[in-house]
Amino acid sequence: MKISDTFQDRQKTAAAAKARLLAKLADRPAADDPAVIARAEERKAVAESRAARQAERREAEALAEKARLEAAAQKIEADAEAAKAKRNARYAARKLRTGQSS
Repeated sequence: MKISDTFQDRQKTAAAAKARLLAKLADRPAADDPAVIARAEERKAVAESRAARQAERREAEALAEKARLEAAAQKIEADAEAAKAKRNARYAARKLRTGQSS
């Protein structure tokens, strides 16, 4: 904005800018335009495929988590069995040392 601009000049500039914006919006294709409909359908298909991939990923993660939990449970059970076998071996060794029967 120049110092010599008058109020009318600024008003004309603003009106011209507003007219350019309105012209830009008027050039936009209508909602029932085949190109707009095709783009919307394409976006919908992409969104559906993305949702399907996410569902598959979540299912795979759930299966992996289930397998991990089962493996952890089996390890805990195996550790408990090993501890029990070790304890029984100690008891048997003590019985042999002391000469106790049954």
